[in-house]
Amino acid sequence: MSKLKGVVSHHERELDELRADRALAVEYLKAAMESLDNPDDRAAGLLALRTMAEAYGGLGAVAAQAGISRESLYRALSPNGNPTLKTLLAVLKTVGLRLSVEQEHHAHA
Repeated sequence: MSKLKGVVSHHERELDELRADRALAVEYLKAAMESLDNPDDRAAGLLALRTMAEAYGGLGAVAAQAGISRESLYRALSPNGNPTLKTLLAVLKTVGLRLSVEQEHHAHA
């Protein structure tokens, strides 16, 4: 089957948009980090982290920076993955971001 000329996959388009729009990339990663805290949505957060790693250097570069194999990074950022803090920090560093802490806003009774 031949490829259609000029057709770009959704994934490739997403990578291009994340590279081109830094503010979008930051908000995308913020949403991913929030979803990691929800067991029902954790897989989406891990996929978003992997997408960011692919957009900014690729899994191989992030893995090298984290001092782990590409395969280990791929597993850590898979839907059932469980990345270490070292892995998470390497992904953030690769995309030029850092981890920060905010107070959670709860309604007080």
